Amino acid sequence: MPQELLHCESEEEYRICYENNYCRTPILTFDGIRIFFKKECFKHAFFESTNRDGRKNLFSQVRASRMNWIKKTLLSPDASLFQGWNKKSKTYSSNRRVAVVVDNFVVVIRLSLNRKGILKGEFITCYEANNSIEKIRESPRWDKSECLKELK
Repeated sequence: MPQELLHCESEEEYRICYENNYCRTPILTFDGIRIFFKKECFKHAFFESTNRDGRKNLFSQVRASRMNWIKKTLLSPDASLFQGWNKKSKTYSSNRRVAVVVDNFVVVIRLSLNRKGILKGEFITCYEANNSIEKIRESPRWDKSECLKELK
């Protein structure tokens, strides 16, 4: 399903859009989880590595143009939800959630509990997973009750 792309004139305009629409306005997912966005995540989500060394050093207008897809993905009850991969422990973890709605576009959040024991999320990144979507779709399904059990 084709989705509308965001068109801004500069990296700074995309950054302002990200901060205004995400950092200053937490989003409640379709299943009731409040997601918070940090300003620092802009670079991780919307930059690419030109040296293939993992260091993101070049702003990507292509990635940034899909910024509106983050909210659509988090709000969609039709999202496919998978456990995210934890590089440190080399295992899937239910406190990481990967959501897919639009083609191969994924949104990754890290989950934890707030002071009242309620599930909350932190935006980590988003990207088109053209090379890894099959592996993502083979990951264990994310389950809210399993996540809560793991976090308590």
